[in-house]
Amino acid sequence: MKFLRDIIDKQKPKFTKGGKLEKLHTAFDAFETFLFTPNTTTPAKGAVHVRDAIDLKRLMVTVILAMTPALLYGMWNVGHQHAIATGQVMTFLEKFLMGLEVTLPIIVVSYVVGLGIEFYFATKRGHAVNEGYLVTGMLIPLIMPPTIPLWQVAVATAFAVIIAKEVFGGTGMNILNIALTARAFLYFAYPSDIAGSKVWTYTGGEATVDGFSGATALAVAAENSTALKEAEAGFSNASVGNALEQAGTQLGQADFYSFTNMFMGAIPGSIGETSTLMCLLGAAILIGTGVGSWKIIASAFGGAYLMGLVFNAFAGNAFAAMPAHYHLVMGGIAFGIVFMATDPVSASQTETGKWIYGFLIGALTVLIRVFNPAYPEGIMLAVLLMNVLAPLIDYYVVDANKKRRLKRVKQTAPVEQTPSVVTA
Repeated sequence: MKFLRDIIDKQKPKFTKGGKLEKLHTAFDAFETFLFTPNTTTPAKGAVHVRDAIDLKRLMVTVILAMTPALLYGMWNVGHQHAIATGQVMTFLEKFLMGLEVTLPIIVVSYVVGLGIEFYFATKRGHAVNEGYLVTGMLIPLIMPPTIPLWQVAVATAFAVIIAKEVFGGTGMNILNIALTARAFLYFAYPSDIAGSKVWTYTGGEATVDGFSGATALAVAAENSTALKEAEAGFSNASVGNALEQAGTQLGQADFYSFTNMFMGAIPGSIGETSTLMCLLGAAILIGTGVGSWKIIASAFGGAYLMGLVFNAFAGNAFAAMPAHYHLVMGGIAFGIVFMATDPVSASQTETGKWIYGFLIGALTVLIRVFNPAYPEGIMLAVLLMNVLAPLIDYYVVDANKKRRLKRVKQTAPVEQTPSVVTA
């Protein structure tokens, strides 16, 4: 590291004021601070400062570490789904290497495009490059299908970084989750490449085995709901369960869409969001380090489960009758709750507001799934909608707290005594 430090120190004068590359100072500073801890410190005397070892860079690195289990599992699952689709027998390492081959280019495009825009805006504005995109650059690939064209990843990333972040002032100023904005852009601009049953499994152009559909568990449940409604059949928990079992049986694996397998994540879906177990491991890291709010995570899962129970009681279609706990392991709800809903910038800031914010995200996710079978995955729209409403939630929470305090002050304030008049 000393060798690298010496090289940077030798080149540094070129990027300082008066140097040949003065205009690129912010880019050089970002590169230096990424590799080494800044050598600038707060004054020893004078104003009071709170010194903390955790800065923005280390905060972002913690989130990336929390996402690592989902990333690694997602790489393996891409290869695993390829093996199932094509009928090949592949070892664990072969599956992982295939997944790495598919996933790595998406990650590279996300970081190159996103960081390029970040560096451009930082240079134009003359301020330091923040490390906020370190997390966003990883989130975007993890919520993409493995078959997504790389040019679409580039376009979506550029749109999200510029429209959802830079126009609001950069890191810490965005009102919407940037990664979900990229996915929403693709969903509405290029729906055929991010929805349907053919985009979730990488086949490499090879022929698939008989009976393979590539549909996600949510898609199977939604299709079954529509079919039962058209047939005017009765609704029951068994109807969705039977549909999932039949879909798995066609692949020669009756338990393919079982609760256990969906919890583990060995099913078709976006690269990093299929495994609820890996998401919960990430949640444990975020909560243990104090980076993620356990209140948002707990209330969001609780909201989804309770809304599922409500629909079970008043089932109007097969999707509504699906067991409530299935909603917690299907689709990207776990990934969205753990890594999207807990975004410290776009989420609620008050402690009470976090409970409300998280609960509504979970409830709205199930609500969207049930009432719109054409778009069974509701976590994206739920989080983006609550991003917009988060400031309003915090406003009313703070306003209610102020009213309580004012009422308490009025009740405890001393009453003025009117002096009595003494007459002779």
